[in-house]
Amino acid sequence: MGSLPSKIFSVTKMTSSPEVQQFIKTAISQDKVVVFSKSYCPYCNLAKDVFNKVKQPIKVYELDQRDDGNVIQDNLQQITGFRTVPQVFINGNCVGGGSDVQKLYSSGKLEPMLIG
Repeated sequence: MGSLPSKIFSVTKMTSSPEVQQFIKTAISQDKVVVFSKSYCPYCNLAKDVFNKVKQPIKVYELDQRDDGNVIQDNLQQITGFRTVPQVFINGNCVGGGSDVQKLYSSGKLEPMLIG
């Protein structure tokens, strides 16, 4: 990635679903753009690169670098209906994965979502 600020978190281990769901809800409400990612995933890198292009700071949670990454991913599936990564949230709303973010960018729809 470039030199844009990107906060990466890989701390505490959570186990209970209510605790994890609260963590996810809090995470997606605190930052304009939140990406649940895996560091080796090309689609995750695609999404992160798009936000770098538009100079949008993002908060990234690298699930493969967390002890509770699988638990978070399972809970994301309950919230969004899909388990794949990345899962990208803008203003608290899931906009999809890497290809979805790329399509939003290519169609000119991404940047208006980031204003405000």
